[in-house]
Amino acid sequence: MPDPAMPTLDHADLLQLRRWNTPTIYNGWEQMTRHDAAADGFNLEPTTDFMPQMGPMVGYAVTVQSRPSDPAQAEASPNAWVDYRAYVASVPGPKVVVLQDLDKPGCVGSFWGEVNASVHMALGCVGTITDGAVRDVDEMTAAGFKALARRMCVGHAHAGPVSWGVDVEVFGRTVRPGQLIHADKHGFLAVPSGEENGLLDAAVFMDRNECETLIAAARSATGKATEKVLAELDEAAQRFGAAAARRFRRRGEWS
Repeated sequence: MPDPAMPTLDHADLLQLRRWNTPTIYNGWEQMTRHDAAADGFNLEPTTDFMPQMGPMVGYAVTVQSRPSDPAQAEASPNAWVDYRAYVASVPGPKVVVLQDLDKPGCVGSFWGEVNASVHMALGCVGTITDGAVRDVDEMTAAGFKALARRMCVGHAHAGPVSWGVDVEVFGRTVRPGQLIHADKHGFLAVPSGEENGLLDAAVFMDRNECETLIAAARSATGKATEKVLAELDEAAQRFGAAAARRFRRRGEWS
């Protein structure tokens, strides 16, 4: 398990990663990963980005589980909020709170609202991914706290931290504390431990590779005969694959 106290990228790299959307980061990751790029790393269920205008969020995962339907949890763990906030504060930022709603597929209350978003921002968090609900969406947006969630709801019910600093499952993906998270309106990528370094360079390379080969050929097709367009696309696909193979020993999806 990655050590959440030891971020692997510096702040400048994280800011650079925020300049790209999550599919672009995925394109770089799939070239360098040891995992199955068709099954690992990203959400397998639909997410909703309630603040798409904020663009991508990037940070290291802090994890928590909540069961808003259970009125007994506060009595069972009277110091849960204090201990949970101390855990979040102990981890270097920026942080993304990955919250598993244990009521799923039910949804009776939201861990998130204006107050909790503001508290977590004070603790160095930039947003959340939760397979439960959010509320106070306008106020959370104004605070600068981004949320990917399953739905909205009205109340908080009995929402509170049940356990934290543990592996959680959200949107069909297990996320471990300390994993690098990149998320936007398309969904999220939880980068497997050990694959953070080189991710930015790989994503930038693959974006440039697309722009200089297939995208360039496709956007210069106006007025050309169909046979010439097909020939140029085929040639561009070969150049795309060759460039990817030279860099990563993989030819990519278009060749």
